[in-house]
Amino acid sequence: MQGYFRKRGSTWSFTIDIGIDPQTGKRKQKTRSGFRTKKEAQLEAAKLQQEIGHGTYINEKETMFKDFVKDWLKQYSSTVKVSTVRVRDHESGKLLHYFEGLKVKQITRKMYQEVLYDLFEKGYALNTISGIHSTGRMIFKKAIELEIIKNDPTQFAKLPRPIKTVEELESEEEIVKYLEKEELALFLRTAKEEGLDRDYEIFLTLAYSGLRVGELCALMWKDLSNKESTISVTKTYYNPRNIIKEYQLLPPKTKNSKRTIELDSIVFKELDRLKARQNELKMLNRNTYYDKDFVFAKTGNYLGYPELIKTIQNRMTRLLKLSGLNTTLTPHSLRHTHTSLLAEAGVGIHEIMERLGHVEDDITKRVYLHVTKTMKTEASRKFGELMRSL
Repeated sequence: MQGYFRKRGSTWSFTIDIGIDPQTGKRKQKTRSGFRTKKEAQLEAAKLQQEIGHGTYINEKETMFKDFVKDWLKQYSSTVKVSTVRVRDHESGKLLHYFEGLKVKQITRKMYQEVLYDLFEKGYALNTISGIHSTGRMIFKKAIELEIIKNDPTQFAKLPRPIKTVEELESEEEIVKYLEKEELALFLRTAKEEGLDRDYEIFLTLAYSGLRVGELCALMWKDLSNKESTISVTKTYYNPRNIIKEYQLLPPKTKNSKRTIELDSIVFKELDRLKARQNELKMLNRNTYYDKDFVFAKTGNYLGYPELIKTIQNRMTRLLKLSGLNTTLTPHSLRHTHTSLLAEAGVGIHEIMERLGHVEDDITKRVYLHVTKTMKTEASRKFGELMRSL
């Protein structure tokens, strides 16, 4: 295999043949430079020749990172939900901040690792950095697959791990916030007596079903079965810009999120009343009502459109304040509340997971273990009291 070495200034370079161009029939050559000594250049040339001989050589492309990310996102968007694309676009944007002016092949393992550390030093949450890293791994894996590069700079990268104090470690054991049984009763009573239009029906359904708020907003009357007392969860609501007419209905979060759950008759009674009021509105506004079968349809402006998730969050904060309860709780907290009450009622963790549409969920497990541990402690105390009374 032909090649030659040359010294220019204080550094060495080499040029070697890497094969024949099938289109022109001419020799293809590879030149690399910047070596401090001739020995270093010879070692790198030998390594390259060995790769060519073994058929493992990849002629890395000159593709710019920003261009590759753009193409990758375009291809990726055809395989996943629009909400997922939005997340990947945001996360890849964080990487572009560091690598926009570089070619894909110029990004080294050291450079990539330093980005993760820099994000941590700037105060980004570990979950956020983990998401950015996941997107980075996907991007460079695709670059390897397309033979843009031959080495993956993300391969051995490690997420930063803060050194935690004893107090921080102990605080991790604190349970996720949710409403206790008596607090939930107070919250729902407040919603019924002082809630705005549809508040009671919305929060009663969330509390009794454990639905995600996006699943609730996407509910249609055809998803409800009064005869079977069930709700079918087949879709979720997506509207990142909170523009009422720009909503989308997407597949559920995971394949396990698609499910049918039983509901107490009290919920169906309230929903029947809601449907009757809704039918009256349709009759009075038959020419303007947006009739797409939504259960929790708006009643003021934009009649018939599904309610915004943001509106439900704001309304919950208002009711929590009126109830004198923790105003940091969110509609998602009602899922944890639902978990705690199911655990207290003796329902097993697997049944709870199935009802909530989970395969595995650490938060649900933590709530469940906290409740069952408390129940076991209470049982032990009651047994001790009984024996002491004999």
